[in-house]
Amino acid sequence: MDWNNLPWDKIFIIVTVLITGPGVIVGIVVPAIGQMIVASAGLKAIARQPEAGDRINTIVLLSLAMLESLAIYVLAVILILIFANPMLKYIVGVE
Repeated sequence: MDWNNLPWDKIFIIVTVLITGPGVIVGIVVPAIGQMIVASAGLKAIARQPEAGDRINTIVLLSLAMLESLAIYVLAVILILIFANPMLKYIVGVE
């Protein structure tokens, strides 16, 4: 097999798309599970101590915002890999 005659530009793009697909799935599922756990724990805490509901609600919303930012960062990295891959110029040779 002659490695020099393989279409490396097409192989690189296909591998990038195949890697980013599961990356999107993991980047959505993991923060969603974390949000479910935080929301469940917050509801249980409010049920146990209703007088501390405002304080618990604030902490839960802050935690959910942090988890959502994780999903947004994953989305940003995946979009960069698909549309503006920094390694593309080294593999394909296009600036």
